Amino acid sequence: MDEELRSLTERLRQESGASPVFERLVATDDLDALAAVLTEPGQPLWARELAAFRLGLAGDRRAFESLVLLLNHRDPPRCACAAHALARLGDPRTARAAAALATNELRVAYALHPVRLLVDLRAPEAVPALITTLQRRLRPHDPYRRVALACVDGLGRLGDARARPVLNEALAHPVLAEAAVRALGRIPKQR
Repeated sequence: MDEELRSLTERLRQESGASPVFERLVATDDLDALAAVLTEPGQPLWARELAAFRLGLAGDRRAFESLVLLLNHRDPPRCACAAHALARLGDPRTARAAAALATNELRVAYALHPVRLLVDLRAPEAVPALITTLQRRLRPHDPYRRVALACVDGLGRLGDARARPVLNEALAHPVLAEAAVRALGRIPKQR
């Protein structure tokens, strides 16, 4: 069993009170039954999350909208599970959605998992979105250092020379300096 699925299952079993509906959703291999949970009115959040996650792992694109909503949820475990499923879904809209969430200043408190997802996807949208998000985090007294660190680390992993200027700016921020040095070291030297 996938480790993220195991973690999600344990968390949602508690949230659902180990209801028979939960056990049925965990056991079913019927993708149509899982997809129906996403559109039926009155379904609890835990049921929608479980159905979307399982559909995402199965590569069923009917999960896309639900997973994107969960990626931007206030609850970090929901965001992490959604990012995991979106990375495996294989939907071409995923990178654009993650970039939009990562760069949305009104939701920056929830940008950590979209940033990490962009790095995992290595999509064309990743570097510009991470640069934009990091530039905004370099303001004095910005409270979103975890997002800034994720951007710095991600830009290093992506190794794109376009990130060099913003990473050089990050060197001036004590919380980011060490990570920025490592990230700059991963970017190939220009000739």
